[in-house]
Amino acid sequence: LPSLSLPSSMHLIQVDSVQRWMEDLKLMTDCECMCILQSKPISIEKDEQNELFLSSQYSTCDNLQLLLKRAWIISTELTRIAQKLEKNKWQRVHSMTVRVNCHVRSMINEYNTFNRNSSEEMHQFEKLLIEKCSEFTAFTERCIQTEDEQILKSTKSCVNETLTTVAQYFGQLIDLVLTHEAQNLMRQIELSDSVYITESAISSLFSLTQEGAHLCRIIAKEGGVVALFKICRQDCFRCLYPQTLRTLASICCVEEGMHQLEKVDGILCLADILTDNTHSEATHAEAAAVIAQITSPHLTFTRHLSSFLENMEEIVTALVKLCQEASSGEVFLLASAALANITFFDTMACEILLQLNAMKILLAACSDKHIVDTPYSRDQVVTILANMSVLDQCASEIIQGNGVQLLMEMLFERSSSGNSAEVAACERVQQKSAVTLARLSRDPEVADAAIKLSCIPRLIKLCRSPPERNNSDSVLVACLAALRRLAVMSPDGLEDSDFQQLVKPRLVDSFLLCTNMEESFV
Repeated sequence: LPSLSLPSSMHLIQVDSVQRWMEDLKLMTDCECMCILQSKPISIEKDEQNELFLSSQYSTCDNLQLLLKRAWIISTELTRIAQKLEKNKWQRVHSMTVRVNCHVRSMINEYNTFNRNSSEEMHQFEKLLIEKCSEFTAFTERCIQTEDEQILKSTKSCVNETLTTVAQYFGQLIDLVLTHEAQNLMRQIELSDSVYITESAISSLFSLTQEGAHLCRIIAKEGGVVALFKICRQDCFRCLYPQTLRTLASICCVEEGMHQLEKVDGILCLADILTDNTHSEATHAEAAAVIAQITSPHLTFTRHLSSFLENMEEIVTALVKLCQEASSGEVFLLASAALANITFFDTMACEILLQLNAMKILLAACSDKHIVDTPYSRDQVVTILANMSVLDQCASEIIQGNGVQLLMEMLFERSSSGNSAEVAACERVQQKSAVTLARLSRDPEVADAAIKLSCIPRLIKLCRSPPERNNSDSVLVACLAALRRLAVMSPDGLEDSDFQQLVKPRLVDSFLLCTNMEESFV
């Protein structure tokens, strides 16, 4: 993220660098000339049709995307100015300052072209920012006209101070603009009876949520969660439920969104949607995605969801049913991800899953390669199995569902694409399958089944061969723990060297021995 307290909403979308350059080129080329041209009318007369054509050329969403791109360029330029200023490269500082000045004016002109009802506060910030940018340019121009080191040294603090002020005004103006646009979208959603207008507003809102947590906070503070749940409680908007729920899932990645969800009894609404069989599978899947988001173990503020515990049993029941009836891998992934997170959220969830025969359903799903078709899905399944394996009753369920065979297969999980996210998912699958085996092998029947399926040789290979576990330390620790548990049940299954190095020493010593195998002595 850019420094100088710039808006955190701006981030570079990960796309091909040439494509990115082509997109930015029109915003960055000859911006001084463009700034002057944008201030001039195309025709001599004030042609209202021309104005209408210019303002309706893009949708609100397109205009906001253009604004955010321009803002990202400005924030990047300001950061680069700070870097050049630190190195006393005054000529570069001045040329970049001129460019920022022009970009700021262009951004304000572009925004005012499609927005006709800006607030007085916004106009005030626009004026302040333009004035401060002009002052900044004048400062740097004076600096390139002198070579006196003392003057430059004394001026540098003033330039730094002005740069910081420009960044602050810029950040505040962007926040005002985004808040204004969020308010407009909220108004459309709350006041419109038209499915088309509401759909368009929700679509624009969803696009904004994809710009980062800062924008999600703004939307939440402006009542986005309240407005969207209002849609989810009206039958006339049923066709918009999937899109609405997807937007809610994005907003609820921030604490402000979660607070709003609690205030409007959002959990109850989600439970009602999940348990209503008249809703489409797409609606159920998106409701499951919201549940997965709000129960994420990575979010500390989700622990205060008291209303979730009150509705947990019916939510878990509905999610298990969704896993069982899923028509695609994506639907299964969303439902199983929600279940996996819930098993972290509360231990009672594991007991409910056991009563619902969830283990049998999940194990059966894993045999269908059209449903459990990625390492991400297998990661969710093995997470649930690992968390359920703390219950003594799970052992018999695993044996009956051929679960030991599945866990053995998961120890061989490898990425086919080499994609970093997929590789990380494969590591989690290996680690959690080893953890599950270690926990379940306290039952002699499970341990015996694992030994017969040659789990011990595979665990030894994972310990001794770093590439097999993608050099993952967490996989190594889990495999050592599982190996030690199985070795107790079948000491004859290990060669003496394996026993002496991987089982007999303290776990930390075995760990260090295995990690040292990665070192090269060439």
